Order: sequence, then structure tokens, then C-alpha cells
Amino acid sequence: MSEYNPFDEYGSYASPHRTRRDGTVVNGPSARVGTGIGLAFGYVATIWMVHIINFGVFGGALNAFGVHPLDLASLWHIFTSPLLHGSWAHLWANTVPGAIFCFLIGLSGARVFWEVTAISCVLGGLGTWFFGGVGTTHIGASGLIYGWLAYLIIRGIFNRSLVQVVLGVVLAFVYGGLVWGVFPVEAGVSWQGHLFGAIGGIVSGAVITSDDPPALKARREQKRLQR
Repeated sequence: MSEYNPFDEYGSYASPHRTRRDGTVVNGPSARVGTGIGLAFGYVATIWMVHIINFGVFGGALNAFGVHPLDLASLWHIFTSPLLHGSWAHLWANTVPGAIFCFLIGLSGARVFWEVTAISCVLGGLGTWFFGGVGTTHIGASGLIYGWLAYLIIRGIFNRSLVQVVLGVVLAFVYGGLVWGVFPVEAGVSWQGHLFGAIGGIVSGAVITSDDPPALKARREQKRLQR
């Protein structure tokens, strides 16, 4: 019986290669980098276009589509609030880190990115809707950003990727100051969105398996068959 090394064959950051029948690699390194760049660009273009339309055409009226806690009629706003920002400074603050995290998650594939985004959006939005405070409005992509960051920090623990573990440590060091954003220390900041967005990212890291290395998938399948 061979000794099991938890990081054996798990050094790759991105998801395993897929090939066509002729052997052509369809998601090699260059393709994954392209996916990451595309997602980052799409994120930036979307939030900036929405902001320009919101204030240039509607005078900021679209911010009414933010999350209104415990207002059942606007529950679906959990899907629109991340696209809205209260000012250019608010928009810019969410542009750079959001683009970086989109790119990094995109290296694991578009499917992984959308899975993480969906879970973080739903859990972050619902948490804000329940606990955000009646009579308030919550807007901004920061809940998603906290979800993406939390996912990137803890993902390597669950998929046994040494590269992702190292990346998580680096990101935790660089963006560690954001941890204060999950506490009610600054008026006017949706700490509830940050907190529950981060919880969504942690849940994503634990449950998403579409980017697991083949060796890890095989080991899990072997354990399942042995039960």
C-alpha cells in the first residue's frame, strides 16, 4: 500500500485539462488566462456601464433596486444590488479588487466562477435582507468581493492544492485589513453584506468540486465505493 501525500499531484492552481477526441487541449493555461481576463473585463465593464446609466440617465434612481431588508416585494433585489454603487469613489473601491479576484477565480474556469458568484450572491443577499436593518438600502459589489476573497483564501484547504494554499496565504496577508469590514465599525457601510458574502465564499470553497484535481476526485470516489 502506497503512502498518501495530500498534495501529491495537486500542485496545479487551475482545473484539470480537457481534451477533444483528437487530443487538442481545450482548456490549457492560455485558455484559462483568457477566461480570467474575460471575466475580469466583463465585471468591470458591467458595473461601470450600470453606474454611468444609473447616474447619467436616471439620476441615481436605480439605487432603489438595492436590498431593502425584510421587504418581501424587493427580495429579488439581491441579484441587482451588487451592480449598483452610490458614488464614483464607491465604484472605484470595488473595481480593482473585484477585477483581481475575478481573474484569479477565472483561472479555474468560468463554471467555477459562476458557481462561487451565485452562492456568494444568494447567501450574501439573503443575510443582508434578513439582518440589514429595516428602512435601510444596501448596494454595491463588496458583498461579492468578500465572497470571492474568502473563496480564494480557503479553497486550497478543500481541494488539496498547494498553489491555492500559498495564494490564499498571500491574499490573506495583502487584504487582511478587509476583515474589519465584517464588523459594525463604520457608519454607512453594509457590514452585513460583507459578512454574509464572506460566508458564501467559505461555503463555496467547501462544496464546489468542479475544479478538483483528478487524483482527489478518484480518492473520493474510492472512499464512496468502499462504504
